[in-house]
Amino acid sequence: MKKVMSLFLVCLFLFAAGSAFAADKTVIRVAHTIAPDSHYNKGLEYLGNLLAEATDGQIEVQIFHSSQLGSERDAIEGVSMGTLEMTLVSSAPLANFTNAFLVFDLPFIIQDRQKAYAWMDGPEGQKILDSVLSKGMVALGIWENGFRMLTNSKKPVAVPEDLNGLKIRLMENPIHVGTFKTLGAYPVPMPFGELFTALQQKTVDGQENPLIIISTSKFAEVQKYLSLTGHFYAPAILLINKAFWEKTLTDEQRKIFLEAELKARHWERNYCIESEKLLVDSLKAQGMEIIEPDKAKFFDAVQPVYKEFEEQVGKEAIQKLIDAQK
Repeated sequence: MKKVMSLFLVCLFLFAAGSAFAADKTVIRVAHTIAPDSHYNKGLEYLGNLLAEATDGQIEVQIFHSSQLGSERDAIEGVSMGTLEMTLVSSAPLANFTNAFLVFDLPFIIQDRQKAYAWMDGPEGQKILDSVLSKGMVALGIWENGFRMLTNSKKPVAVPEDLNGLKIRLMENPIHVGTFKTLGAYPVPMPFGELFTALQQKTVDGQENPLIIISTSKFAEVQKYLSLTGHFYAPAILLINKAFWEKTLTDEQRKIFLEAELKARHWERNYCIESEKLLVDSLKAQGMEIIEPDKAKFFDAVQPVYKEFEEQVGKEAIQKLIDAQK
């Protein structure tokens, strides 16, 4: 009887300990809008593994990909309100919440990736990240989405005039819309989750995204022409709810998180760079016609955009980012 009682007490202790362990576990739900084999998802998986390892499983990252929790704007609003812990989003939709990220949206402003990284990871980048604090969010770092390229189903686009009249899906961002209007296209702002169907049904003629998204989203199935314009550089911002960051996570967990985020940021950027080297050949093999456009003509054509948005973005912010790459 004593043995049975002892066994019972051991089991009860283990159950109680397991329950306490489960209760102490912190789950972080993170949403993004692209595919499970994308750079976003792989970077977040890497971050999740680092956090799990460093905290003995006490922090668990649960990833919701492919717009499972809504559009990028939905995710940003969720993090801002605290209904979602974290999201990884392109910077463009943040224009609806702060003007600080608008500098990245100017066409061709990023010319040297590595020098731009140093600027983003330094004091100037931190000022931009801090702009979301008043919106109930902490921006942990600037990750990579990549240089955006243009695809369409109608014709090769090699010079700006080729864009005349084409309906191009864009993110909901004023500078992106203004840029494509200046180039003669008809901009159609639309959530990413609706894009493939719109291309398939020819509601829009084309779209623009980094090569890795063009690939993982299988746009080669519905788009014939790929122009390697690199017209916008798209950073990705890792956002976490401010109250969750400050009140749910301990000081030690925040320290571990910042170290893991830095490692994951560098890993994800390098993953993007390595992937891009292979993607052009892969998309060509899938039937896309690759066009090397005249970038100088595009650059000249979009100069009015700088004048139009100079006051809104801030002349000093524009010049600092340009100077950082010299």
